[in-house]
Amino acid sequence: MKKIDGHLHLVRSLAGLSAKGRMTPLGNGKAIWDNGMFLNLIPEGWGDHDFTAESALKVMEDNEVEKAVLLQGSLYGFQNYYSYQAAKKYPDKFIAAFSVDPFADDAMEIVRRHVEDLGFRAIKLEISQGGGLHGYHHPFRLDTSPELGKLFHFFADYPGFVITVDYGDYTQFSYEPEAIVNLARRYPKLDFVVCHLSFPNADHLNRLENALEQWEPYENITTEISAIQDIEKETTFPFPRCQKDVALAKKVLGAKRIFWGTDSPWSSTFNSYHNLATWLEETDIFTESELEDVMYNNANRIYFKPQNVQAMRDSEDPVFQDM
Repeated sequence: MKKIDGHLHLVRSLAGLSAKGRMTPLGNGKAIWDNGMFLNLIPEGWGDHDFTAESALKVMEDNEVEKAVLLQGSLYGFQNYYSYQAAKKYPDKFIAAFSVDPFADDAMEIVRRHVEDLGFRAIKLEISQGGGLHGYHHPFRLDTSPELGKLFHFFADYPGFVITVDYGDYTQFSYEPEAIVNLARRYPKLDFVVCHLSFPNADHLNRLENALEQWEPYENITTEISAIQDIEKETTFPFPRCQKDVALAKKVLGAKRIFWGTDSPWSSTFNSYHNLATWLEETDIFTESELEDVMYNNANRIYFKPQNVQAMRDSEDPVFQDM
């Protein structure tokens, strides 16, 4: 079965920033935050203090994953330019989203460079309190912040542009499923992707259903199911708690508005990439044709739009250097 990993991170220079401070790589895939929190970030054999495009391609080939969407995250530090280099070097394998701190003085200059010069047609907004912008900024709303409003107005000039959002779980004041609805209604020609199935909890499915039902009327809202094993703290294959979450998502949104991803490399330190890539095939949640949509077709339709792929292929950066 053809597969697209709809949520993958490349790491050239580990530079994490969050409420925990800055991250320092320790080698052998390990790192430490300034507050003393230690973590095993990269699986053994994938990279000592990085996870390169070539390492990712090997993992993908070993697991029969054809393509991947390269996203950014505060956990690793924004890897915008390296992701651009990877997508330029391997255009049939990768498409990339960039990230920006919308509160930086040069935010709009950064956005224009990435969209107009480098050809990006997707942005990742990791606004979560636990791991993103809300951890080191005062609270703000996705749908009312003037700084973010400037960005969305700019993106509106590019139909098919993808806005990917990680807003954390319900305990964080960054949790804003209703803001996604407001934005989808306000910008009907943009695509909105909610990461991690809105941080589900199989013991509290009503909360997830509430978010999903808000999104259901808006065809330009989809969700991906990466890292829900981490969120559910589940390591027993094929992840029965996650099956409940995804079954509910299918019931409300249908199979064409859900897609697979892993959120590797970190997620592959809790469960093997192989298990993350095959668990849905061991369930009866989806029919064969539905599973083809979830594993490949939906991410391909949203991220790999022909005009979006071509924009990055046609981009010319005077300082570009091949990897």
